[in-house]
Amino acid sequence: MAHYAFLDQNNIVTEVIVGIHETETIEGLDTETWYGNFRDQVCKRTSYNHKIRKQFAGIGYRYDTNADVFIRPQPYLSWTLDNNFDWQAPTPYPQDNKMYLWDEENLVWQESLN
Repeated sequence: MAHYAFLDQNNIVTEVIVGIHETETIEGLDTETWYGNFRDQVCKRTSYNHKIRKQFAGIGYRYDTNADVFIRPQPYLSWTLDNNFDWQAPTPYPQDNKMYLWDEENLVWQESLN
């Protein structure tokens, strides 16, 4: 069993399905090609264990064709994408044992009361 992400014309994931193992072929085609042709959408394999394409794709994720990775949606407007394709807050997460939530209005981490 393998997982496959379908992309729209902007390389945004619209659906993720469970399909046959990626080493198998269907009608002589590799699985990404066959599923893509069947649905008339670009299809890319994704992996729960993050061994391919950086991370498991979810609906709304973007596929970067140059880097061959899936990128999570931007969590806040102030966050930027780093060279490892991870979103980073303008200030680093505090390094203590407390829980924090991002306050976009003030651009700071606020201690969680829970």
